[in-house]
Amino acid sequence: MDLQTITYVVVGASFALYIGIAIWARAGSTSEFYVAGGGVHPIANGMATGADWMSAASFISMAGLISNMGYGGGLFLMGWTGGYVLLAMLLAPYLRKFGKFTVPQFIGDRFYSKSASTVAVICLLTASITYVIGQMTGVGVAFSRFLGVTNDTGIYIGMGIVFMYAVFGGMKGITYTQVAQYVVLILAYTVPALFISLQLTGHVLPQLGLGGTLVGTDVSLLTRLDQVVTDLGFGKYTTSVPGSTLNMFVYTVSLMIGTAGLPHVIVRFFTVPKVKDARSSAGWALVFIALLYTTAPGVAAMAKYNLISTVNSAVATDGDLYAADASLEADKRPAWMKRWEQTGLLKFEDKNGDGRIQYYNDKTTNAEAKAKAEAAGWKGNELTVNPDIIVLANPEIALLPNWVIALIAAGGLAAALSTAAGLLMAISSAVSHDLVKNVIAPDISDKNELLVGKVAMAFAIVLAGYLGLNPPGFAAGTVALAFGIAASSLFPAIMMGIFSKKMNKEGAIAGMLSGLFITLLYVFAHKGLFFIKGTEFTGLIGGPNSFFGITPEAFGAIGALVNFAVAFLVDKVTKEPPEHIQALVESVRIPRGSKAVDGAH
Repeated sequence: MDLQTITYVVVGASFALYIGIAIWARAGSTSEFYVAGGGVHPIANGMATGADWMSAASFISMAGLISNMGYGGGLFLMGWTGGYVLLAMLLAPYLRKFGKFTVPQFIGDRFYSKSASTVAVICLLTASITYVIGQMTGVGVAFSRFLGVTNDTGIYIGMGIVFMYAVFGGMKGITYTQVAQYVVLILAYTVPALFISLQLTGHVLPQLGLGGTLVGTDVSLLTRLDQVVTDLGFGKYTTSVPGSTLNMFVYTVSLMIGTAGLPHVIVRFFTVPKVKDARSSAGWALVFIALLYTTAPGVAAMAKYNLISTVNSAVATDGDLYAADASLEADKRPAWMKRWEQTGLLKFEDKNGDGRIQYYNDKTTNAEAKAKAEAAGWKGNELTVNPDIIVLANPEIALLPNWVIALIAAGGLAAALSTAAGLLMAISSAVSHDLVKNVIAPDISDKNELLVGKVAMAFAIVLAGYLGLNPPGFAAGTVALAFGIAASSLFPAIMMGIFSKKMNKEGAIAGMLSGLFITLLYVFAHKGLFFIKGTEFTGLIGGPNSFFGITPEAFGAIGALVNFAVAFLVDKVTKEPPEHIQALVESVRIPRGSKAVDGAH
């Protein structure tokens, strides 16, 4: 059976499974629609959280960025996993004990203000829609390659599929669909990694293969990779950092605290019966997440090595990388390159007309590499590879069996669609429950509340799909922007709501608005107003990365500092919260509550 047919069969079967589960577990009440009735087993919830957590950015883009950036790409690993631990240990159990199943509802009740709840809805929608754009970018990448359609068509198909199982199934359908999606995505990620690690290093586990020696040599994979990339003018793989060390630190912090403020992950802790189960499912989720995140560095390094050795035969033989016959002949390039060229995500241009593909850093400051390239007659880098394709192309580059390639296609789509569905649930509940039900129309019936939620979900899918056609960056870069928005607006309010009983509504509202505004100002200056290309205004803020060299993806941590500072300043000049609110905060922090929380819905 040919690759395309196998891909259709595997991906089609996985979609049929997801839609079948959504129909079987469809929501019959608002409680089932928003929190799956609060009866999900902790292990199942841990798997669903893992799938919700590991988005297109984790599955498709993260290893690609690590492959591209080297050591500096580790900030995604540190930021996202560290942030999950922060969420699981510091926030989730307390929020679950508080008994409110959405972030705006918690903020509205804790800060005794519908205005605070409304501001939280605005922050949540801004972060979640930005996040969904990243998922749609990943969906477009996966569909365009494996279903033989254009990137745009891939996004349209993904929009339709997410709409079907998210709108019909609600949180109950999404939860059990995500359990299936976790199984698909983790197999899709680890099986090719096991094959490639064994092929290159003789170690079946990529975690060990990363530090192992290359088969048939006494040189380690990382040592050889360092040597190759520096000879070709790239930064040293094991030491390079994105920008300054300050930017890397701030970027990591932004991802961490942004993670802890993401509403679609927080709501998962309300789908279990008890506070004790929330802690247990958090632990299980960490185990399930670690399976992929500890594999990613090995996948990244091995993909980098395989890509360069495909284009330059001297990599495997330890020969002269600049020799005339070392570069790959364009007419003999492998089939996988031709397939990815059709998507526009891999491009080849013969700049020196020699019929071969030269892949190196033509902007290098390495004088030796530059001199060797000029002496060899190279006229510039001729191969452009989008980092988002690295994981999906990895089994093709390594010439693995067709069924493995088809499996990774299904896994990439599962990762993107599972997170998109969770985000859409957060958007739906924020609009229908927190805005319409709690603020605009308190007397709305359950049936109409569900209808409003589904309409909001449909609108969000269309908007995210439209913006996904022209995303502000790679999948992981776009997701990092969403984390920054959550970090600057929601995380401080949640932290102060739990751990500062003196924080009042005026301080919380002022903090959220100021953190959101300063972050969006910096982001939009670089990425365009509402991510519309051509509307950038970096000149008004002193130029690109003008704030101490910090990139817009990392700016969320600065926005969070502004949020905290403004909140405490305003709190000092306004009256403190009522006594019953302070008593409520005190009771939530007491380490009890293993029983079910009354009034959670």
